[in-house]
Amino acid sequence: MSTDNSGNLNTINKIFPSDYTQQIIYSIRRLIQASELYTKELNKKYQVSAAQLNCILTLYEHGPLPPSKIANHMMVKSSTVTGVVDRLEKKGLAERMRNSPDRRVITIQLTEAGKKLAQHAPPPIQQKIIDGLKQTENAKKEQIVRSLNVLTDMLDIQDLEVK
Repeated sequence: MSTDNSGNLNTINKIFPSDYTQQIIYSIRRLIQASELYTKELNKKYQVSAAQLNCILTLYEHGPLPPSKIANHMMVKSSTVTGVVDRLEKKGLAERMRNSPDRRVITIQLTEAGKKLAQHAPPPIQQKIIDGLKQTENAKKEQIVRSLNVLTDMLDIQDLEVK
């Protein structure tokens, strides 16, 4: 089993010649490190977290939305969106609007600064994966899904509420 330079299995095989467990752990660590590096770069360059950028890009693409709709697009819980929006408001990138007679109905919209950031910010990290998967055969995608399900089952995280 070997892959091209995008899969890096050949490199991993050189580091861990026959220990699949180490290869799996190494690959997971590389994914985590990529995510952490992406987040550090966002914080350094734009002063936002990955979750905040995802929220900004969601609002930029779909326009003003209630928190529950933002949560659906971001695939997180509504309570997560509340904290993200709080931080975006403090930074002047988003604002809560009450446009209904029912004051409980809230819509989140970007400020001009938030729109400007959305226009210049990098795509979310998962976009690279999405783009790569578009070029991948369905049989390979099914294999990836099965393998990731095995790992999540091992971690007993199948009941986490991730949409």
